[in-house]
Amino acid sequence: MSRLWTLLVCAACACSSVQTVRIQGENVYAGQHLRPIAIVHAQVTSAYVLFLALPGHVDLDHVVNRMLLPAAKMLGADKVVDIKVDITPDSGVWVLRKLIGWRTAEASGVAVVVEPEPEAPAPAAPPAAK
Repeated sequence: MSRLWTLLVCAACACSSVQTVRIQGENVYAGQHLRPIAIVHAQVTSAYVLFLALPGHVDLDHVVNRMLLPAAKMLGADKVVDIKVDITPDSGVWVLRKLIGWRTAEASGVAVVVEPEPEAPAPAAPPAAK
């Protein structure tokens, strides 16, 4: 019974998820020579009990560099643009949330493939002098 309780507590304390949705590139503008292929969203939540953080890696470095970017690479993206991040502050009045509460970090962006620039035509040679 104690193992089941431990498993339930751990599952409720720290959870993370990465969600992706494929998109049609012609419906979303990401920039010149960038073809959007997906929207990627990563989120981590960790619980706090009496100011003690239960493991969960709730920081922007983890969410962006270890979750968002690798998920986009697995979809075949070269880059992620228009990244938006949000994290529950850990100072000010937000400290009271650590009494019994949670902290969340999330990031989302548009996964894109970089398309090569079209080659410019070669300049015409000047006419030969007579």
